[in-house]
Amino acid sequence: MAKSGGGRSSIGLGTVALIGILLAILIAAVWFAARTWTSVEGPPMPVTGYVAMTLGVLFSLVVGIGLMALLFYSARHGYDEQAGEDMHRHRGDGP
Repeated sequence: MAKSGGGRSSIGLGTVALIGILLAILIAAVWFAARTWTSVEGPPMPVTGYVAMTLGVLFSLVVGIGLMALLFYSARHGYDEQAGEDMHRHRGDGP
């Protein structure tokens, strides 16, 4: 962001246009999802279906968050550098 003389940041026209376009896409996606969800015909989903869907979403979130936590843990504790050094040493082009 560009700084003006008063120490305040100014937002350019391109940034405003990008935010506007992204908000329009978000609104269209939410509208489409809501319209599609309510227009589906058939028997109502049983409670067990909602329970299974909730458990599936929760399990996916736990796996994703757990893997990201392991990624950050290994990066902060230097495990990534050790693996890179071993790979270079094995190929013969490292230190």
